[in-house]
Amino acid sequence: MSKEKLLILDGNSLMNRAFYALPPLTNSQGLHTNGVYGFVTMLLKMREEIGPNYIVCTFDRSAPTFRHNEYKDYKAGRKRMPEELAEQFPVVKKLLNLLSISMFEIDGFEADDLIGTLSVYAEKKDIEVYIVTGDKDALQLATDNVKVVITKKGITEKEIYDKNRMISEFEVTPTQFIDVKGLMGDKSDNIPGVPGVGEKTAFKLIKEYGSIENVLNNIDNISGKKIKENLMQYSEQAIFSKKLATIMVNVPIEIDLNEIKSKENYDVEGVKNLFIELQFKSLIDKVIGEKELKEEIEKEDIKVDFKNISNINDLKKFKKDIISIAKDEILYLTFKVVDGNVYSKSYIEKIFLNINSRNYVIELEKIYEEDNEETLKCLKDIFENDKIEKVSHNVKVPYTVFKKMGINFTSIKFDTEIAAYLIDSSRGEYELNSIIQDYLKIMLQGEDDEIRVKETSLLKDVFENLNRQIKELNMEELLYEVEQPLTLVLAAMEYEGFKVDKTKLEELGEKFRIEIDKLQKDIYGLAEEEFNVNSPKQLGKILFEKLDLPVIKKTKTGYSTNAEVLEQLLDKHPIIEKITYYRQFTKLYSTYIEGLKAVIDEDGKIHSSFNQTVTTTGRLSSTEPNLQNIPIKYEMGREIRKVFVPEDENSIILSADYSQIELRVLAHIADDENLISAFFNHSDIHTKTASEVFKVPIDQVTKLQRSNAKAVNFGIVYGIGDFSLAKDLKISRKEAKNYIDTYFERYPGVKRYMDTVIKQAEDNLYVTTIMNRRRFIPEIKNSKKMVKAFGERLAMNTPIQGSAADIIKMSMVNVYNTLKSKNFKSKVILQVHDELILNVYKDELEEVKELVKNQMEDVMKLRVPLEVDISVGDNWYEAK
Repeated sequence: MSKEKLLILDGNSLMNRAFYALPPLTNSQGLHTNGVYGFVTMLLKMREEIGPNYIVCTFDRSAPTFRHNEYKDYKAGRKRMPEELAEQFPVVKKLLNLLSISMFEIDGFEADDLIGTLSVYAEKKDIEVYIVTGDKDALQLATDNVKVVITKKGITEKEIYDKNRMISEFEVTPTQFIDVKGLMGDKSDNIPGVPGVGEKTAFKLIKEYGSIENVLNNIDNISGKKIKENLMQYSEQAIFSKKLATIMVNVPIEIDLNEIKSKENYDVEGVKNLFIELQFKSLIDKVIGEKELKEEIEKEDIKVDFKNISNINDLKKFKKDIISIAKDEILYLTFKVVDGNVYSKSYIEKIFLNINSRNYVIELEKIYEEDNEETLKCLKDIFENDKIEKVSHNVKVPYTVFKKMGINFTSIKFDTEIAAYLIDSSRGEYELNSIIQDYLKIMLQGEDDEIRVKETSLLKDVFENLNRQIKELNMEELLYEVEQPLTLVLAAMEYEGFKVDKTKLEELGEKFRIEIDKLQKDIYGLAEEEFNVNSPKQLGKILFEKLDLPVIKKTKTGYSTNAEVLEQLLDKHPIIEKITYYRQFTKLYSTYIEGLKAVIDEDGKIHSSFNQTVTTTGRLSSTEPNLQNIPIKYEMGREIRKVFVPEDENSIILSADYSQIELRVLAHIADDENLISAFFNHSDIHTKTASEVFKVPIDQVTKLQRSNAKAVNFGIVYGIGDFSLAKDLKISRKEAKNYIDTYFERYPGVKRYMDTVIKQAEDNLYVTTIMNRRRFIPEIKNSKKMVKAFGERLAMNTPIQGSAADIIKMSMVNVYNTLKSKNFKSKVILQVHDELILNVYKDELEEVKELVKNQMEDVMKLRVPLEVDISVGDNWYEAK
């Protein structure tokens, strides 16, 4: 019969190990969670591998221990626990309580002493013991039946020691390990030991003499004058250090095996809710288990019986039913969309609906096969009916696909994905299942369609929960006037697409290939040999061994040749400039020549996807492909815009670009008189700033001064410091600091704003835009200076960048709606941060130019005027 097993967790050690091993993690409320996450991960792993009959966890107390009373400098000089870690201990203790895992902590004793006492007690009961810790001090407790599990490399690896392994690896017994520590001391615990005796010497002496006492009795036989002298002088200190290093095994605690027994019946609901609050989704299944999950689902009484509509007659009848009951009810619906990779291949496979507490599934694939026209008519009657209010999740997808089917999806009352994003833009993902877990505390399991039916049936509860929070956060205008209407605009942009001239793209590709080939030959010539320029290893050998350039940075695999390294080597050899250009050209070629070819659809257009719920600032992002990120710093990047052309010969490309919108937003938010005056007087803001900062008349500002002032202006928006500004302008930190200080002297309102917004972020853990868009900034409370400084920069920049994002979004909605209401054929086809791109029919050009300019400039009343630059061209390049 196998022995029973006791698992002892060293709470403080494991939390500390996890905290420093894992990157900073926070939940949406700003609570740091990496220590708890790592601790739970280790607990689950040990529980699974060991299968213990008993589990306990020990913790240190803040009160002084008997060691402190005997030696006032015990652990002196040890850094105070970071606040980000300290705040996680109550959470992990709450979790242990919910899991019914006993905890031991007592004033006057360390966790080690409790571990020692528990392990000796269990061994006497013939129970096999496993001590999990990151602290090697516990190795002294190892026996044949007591195993010490030392965590290594963060939380991913471990080493298990019993008495035999201790002897074979260290050539001392576990108890002799105490003597080793007594001789060498311990810096982390401030145990003095014997000066001049390091780890190697300590092990050598104990291997030879067996104990500190025997070492001191044989000082005359020990070689080394200095060591002899120190052993004689510090003999009492050595004995005392051994005492300090010895773990107690007789702490007066009551141990009841029934109390510490590993329990199957723990607080499943409590654990689930805590994990949802901490956003530990990946751990929920592991802790709760499949059986409990099924019980939870049954407990929630989710209706999963539904009517399946799979033919046109069912659909016709369903349409009548819907229209008859929809007068007083909201239609809740979700969609299963098949992504065909190419835009034109995507289609809706199934629609899941819930109305009046009834669930339905429309299987469009089967209905398509029977009678497409009849199907379309029925669907149009439902989804184009503006008297039927609809609530859905991620509405843009069905908007876009329905539009291809000739159906205009209308009367969307609420998009739960957009609402969840506004409430917390830092979540990272907004799947409906995840939203249900977080807001309704319900776990869903089952087959794909079964889960979708459940999700749809719970959509009403999700809507009511999110809608209440939107009201409480005063985000109704942002949701209903900006973000939800914008979804329709983005769907229209995706549907419309941007025409690509394939011939020009091929020509540009050839031009790039020629340039890449030329650069490669130039590099070979300068290196005096051929090699793989794309291989960092081969390039490193050329640069740092053959050409003997100074090594800037090394990696595990060799020399670093990243962009930062090349920048520092730029003036050291002409090959560096060639390599830099080569990398730029090859990246552009693969991403924007070959990359664009792969995503041109059957209609000759590229249909990029525009994402509303990705950035924490509120800015839109573009993917598949990312048309917002075409690099235009160099001419070769700008050339790519030449391949984007109008719809046909009757059209032209129009660009409408906000002029210095972020600086105008800054002037408004900061209410700075000098900055406001500059914009009202239509001054060149960078020349004006140069004049102020460098204290020269406006007409004497040089190009360099204006360029430097521009860097200061935009740097201030992003909370730049003197170090970064000095690096950007290639000047001293002293000069950079002087620039920034002078800037704040001339624009004191900006300085007041920066100080105020940082204070607001520290008080609230979030900042807001003009339209009350919210961004959480937990970094602002971090004890690490670099992380806190990053948080401060986010606090300064987010209200500016986020307000600019709000303005351009409102403009998109207004321009789209006005074009539509006036029946213009011209369309918005792209947004790139502060710029709108339209395909404009030539016979509408003058009217559209005026319309776009007016709508964009009048979208929001600020303390300074908004200005928009309009330009047109036969391709995107010319329109800039």
